[in-house]
Amino acid sequence: MRIRIAVADQSEALFYEADRIDVPLQLIGHLTDPKARLHDRDFKSDRPGRVFDHAPVAGQRRGSVAHHGTGGERRPRKHETLLFARRIGHELETALRQGGFDRLILMAPPELLGVLRTTLPKSVSATLIAEVPKSLVHEPESAVRSHVPPRPFEPVHA
Repeated sequence: MRIRIAVADQSEALFYEADRIDVPLQLIGHLTDPKARLHDRDFKSDRPGRVFDHAPVAGQRRGSVAHHGTGGERRPRKHETLLFARRIGHELETALRQGGFDRLILMAPPELLGVLRTTLPKSVSATLIAEVPKSLVHEPESAVRSHVPPRPFEPVHA
């Protein structure tokens, strides 16, 4: 039984493989997203559009209306994180189709774990046995191995 361990943050993903937990993990893949380190202003040059409220706020003189931006939750960095999570999911799906692993462990910061949960293909999600909400991309292999849950190679009971 082979386990794939995906260790990711918003800009980088490392893929390890293990068939026994008592030996060092083998680094078998790496993805990077250079756009993840950019600021929102680097993705686009304009400010979000501005809109005016239609009616004056109670207590204010007639004709003075509030205005605000329309940017909302459509920040370019969030969109880039979503695209990178989809790339990670695609990479895992390709490896699963080729018989590269039987079980999956995800290690990522909590925000990215949430995005990964929604973007992973169903076939990959079915192999998921554990999630570790930590940023371990820049840690040595031994630190990653120390966060692998106990007994990942035992049969899963439904």
